[in-house]
This record gives sequence, structure tokens and C-alpha cells, in this order.
Amino acid sequence: MRLGFIGCGNMGSAMIRGILDAGLCAPQDITVSARHRETLEKKKAEFGINTTEDNREVAQASNLLFLAVKPQFYAEVIGEIKTAVRKDQIIVSIAPGKTFAWLEDAFEKPLKIVRMMPNTPVTVKEGMTGICANEKVSEGELRKICSLCAGFSKMEVIPERLMDVVTGVSGSSPAYVFLFIEAMADAAVSEGMPRAQAYKFAAQAVLGSAKMVLDTGKHPAELKDMVCSPAGTTIEAVRVLEEKGLRSAVFEAVKACVRKSREM
Repeated sequence: MRLGFIGCGNMGSAMIRGILDAGLCAPQDITVSARHRETLEKKKAEFGINTTEDNREVAQASNLLFLAVKPQFYAEVIGEIKTAVRKDQIIVSIAPGKTFAWLEDAFEKPLKIVRMMPNTPVTVKEGMTGICANEKVSEGELRKICSLCAGFSKMEVIPERLMDVVTGVSGSSPAYVFLFIEAMADAAVSEGMPRAQAYKFAAQAVLGSAKMVLDTGKHPAELKDMVCSPAGTTIEAVRVLEEKGLRSAVFEAVKACVRKSREM
């Protein structure tokens, strides 16, 4: 399968790296375009892939075409390539808010379209991605795409109506977690711990806690209760978090993110 990537920023690069590292595609079967020549030279040196400044060339060279540009550039890029894409191709969008209906209207023709919402942990091959396909994509084709993307992310097939929810709970959520880690580390620094050490303690605590949720299958509340000894330090910290509205703040942040995604 020949892959094309229009755009090769952090997300596109992480996806390409995961696919190549897993041996799921040969470098010579990947073609990438970007706005800047220096970016293309860097990616060619790093991955050994084909590069071009012509988006239409990428569209013409690929069977599976990833649109890996920011949402605000989708209309411009699609306007540039829509006469070059073919009905036998599969178009993969990774932009929030761009529905199947919007994409088909923009291309002005019926196409096989897949929507994906990865998150930035794909850069360390620990991503989580929601994926859905329109009715023109067969189950076999969707399975093949999921297998291809397993090189950089866990995958869940979902209905399109939940794609904006994926943006809120997964696509954007690394930023919430980074804020939490930074806040914990700042508090540790205020109590005398060196900053680099504070980040390590805070980040590993988050990583380990997430792994417990995934590996044990226990409800997060049950795992929380396991840490909260009667009259202990942890329950006192939890009391303050509840008093300050942590749960409500996170709840409202995710809902705000979902609303914004639906408006894009």
C-alpha cells in the first residue's frame, strides 16, 4: 500500500515513525508534502521517504492519503487536491470537527473517508485513537487501517457521533494531564524538592496510576479508595481536591472541549 501524508508536523511524523518502526510499510512507499523545503529535507533524511512540495503529487501517488494539517487549512488543501483524488483511494482525516458530510461537500464527490482522532502520546507509541469510517469503506479496509496504525497507537472503532467526545476525553486531554503533573511538581518544589526530581516523581505516579486502571480493570474509585487510609494523608489531600472543585473543573473542561470541536 502506498501512503501519502499532506503535512508532516509532530503528529504526522509520529505516525510515520510508528508505521516504519513496526515494519508495516517501506519508506519508498510513503510520500510526504509540507510547506517548507527544510522540513521535507529533514524528514527525508530521518525516514528515507519520498518528499515533495506539491500536495497534488502526494494525492496522485497514494492509495491511503492522510490529511495531517491543522483544521483551519483543510478547506485550502482540499481545494488544491480535490481534482487529483480518486474514488478508489481512502482519505484519512485527523482533524476535529470535520464531519463526513463536511469532507464530502469539500471534495465535491463521493469518496472513501476515514476519520481518526489520535493524541500526542503517539510520539512515544502510547497514543489512543478513535476511528470511524463512512459507508464506502469496507470492514476489511478499516481493519487494515487499524492494523497499520497499531504501530503508534491503541485504536477503538466508534460511531462518528462520538468523535467530538474522543477529542475531549483523549485528543486534547494530554494537556490537562500535563497541567496536573506540572501543578504537583510545583508543589513539591515549594516543599524543597529539586524540579527535575519533582517532575519525575509526578509523571511516574500518573503513568503508574493509568497502568493500574488499564491492567486491573478496577473502577478508578475503587483504586482511589485503596490509597485512602482512614485519617491518613491521602484522604486529606482528596478532601482538598474535592473542596477546590477538581472533579467539576475537569468535567466542565472536557465538555467545553467537546463543544468547541462540534463548532469547528
